[in-house]
Amino acid sequence: MLQSQLFSKTTKNLPEGETAKNAQLLIKAGFINKSSAGVYSFLPLGLRVLNKINQIIREEMNAIGGEELLLPSLVQRKYWEKSGRWDVDIIYKTGAVINQRVLRGDFEYGLGWTHEEVVGDIARHFIQSYKDLPKAVYQIQTKFRAEARAQAGLLRGREFLMKDLYSFHANTEDLNSYYQLAIGAYKKIFKRLGLGAIVTEAGGGAFTKEYTHEFQVLNPAGEDVIYYCRQCDFSQNKEIYNASAHKNCNGEIKSESAIEVGNVFKLGTKFSEAFNAQYLDKNGNKNLVIMGSYGIGPTRVMGTIVEQYNDEKGIIWPESVAPFKVHLIELGDSPAVKKAASGLYQTIGQKLDMEVLYDERSASAGEKLNDADLFGIPWRIVISEKTLAAKKIEVKKRSEKTPQLITQTQLAKLLK
Repeated sequence: MLQSQLFSKTTKNLPEGETAKNAQLLIKAGFINKSSAGVYSFLPLGLRVLNKINQIIREEMNAIGGEELLLPSLVQRKYWEKSGRWDVDIIYKTGAVINQRVLRGDFEYGLGWTHEEVVGDIARHFIQSYKDLPKAVYQIQTKFRAEARAQAGLLRGREFLMKDLYSFHANTEDLNSYYQLAIGAYKKIFKRLGLGAIVTEAGGGAFTKEYTHEFQVLNPAGEDVIYYCRQCDFSQNKEIYNASAHKNCNGEIKSESAIEVGNVFKLGTKFSEAFNAQYLDKNGNKNLVIMGSYGIGPTRVMGTIVEQYNDEKGIIWPESVAPFKVHLIELGDSPAVKKAASGLYQTIGQKLDMEVLYDERSASAGEKLNDADLFGIPWRIVISEKTLAAKKIEVKKRSEKTPQLITQTQLAKLLK
């Protein structure tokens, strides 16, 4: 893609009150635009990143038998009332607020902040027998919450993207087995995203009385505090921390701030009971379907990646989610430079089949190089009078400080 044709441009100005590092860098680089507190538009560059995050999630959800669907954002009052979650006072206590409502005629709706009710009602139509179990469906959907402290950029929003997977089982043993399968899939997802997420025990909140598990990324920007051991897999959220539960080894327990990027819940029969989701077992007896719920916030993940990977110059995207793999920069206006840069653009994009952003603008070298650092694309390639004279190509990895001069043959091997 030609950089001159990008819809957005870099900026030095930030919206008032925007203090979160992830939002500052993403706004400056033209990846997102702030509409209001906790509400952001994803511009073309930002959407490229978000789509890659979603694709990684989809691949791992499909690998454990998940089928993708899409549930409505508007959820009628009757669904919330069946589960006892329409009362705003109850919702405020759980921290998951749905006080945005739409009134039309005799019907009242809530903007969906979660979808256990909707999927629970759907399940009763398609699950009648033990032969229909287990099942798992997931969606990547916009969610809404009346967040009182929307001051952390993409880490705490009022409108955000959520992947929620729901599983349905005939018994607790099958739920437990799938629960561990989902944890394994989450580990793969976060590894592919470049995030060292720690599996952390947490409370069940309004969902369940059992312990649940969060996936926490150590970072000063996080609002959670976790206690964990580096020598074993012990980790607990501050809300439930019990030092005596650490029995795996003699390692030192540390506490640090962390960002929650995912969670998994054993819902049991709470929602299947509310919506009468039952199945007939082998003996012809009716039983309630047992459910699990598994969430990841792709937009929060995007903000977390920026909080983890940045320096004083800008973002440093992991290759798995970067908007482009290569940022090709043309320095100089001579016909020779333009011809060499344009030819390399075709080679990288077509022959090497790699996503490349080509900065062919009539701008100063300083502006171009500063924009490249801010964008954070993994590989920067520069074509200039200097590189032509040396019959080489200047290449620098965004995460490294020193560029190197190599031949075009070496470039193909390096990028592969």
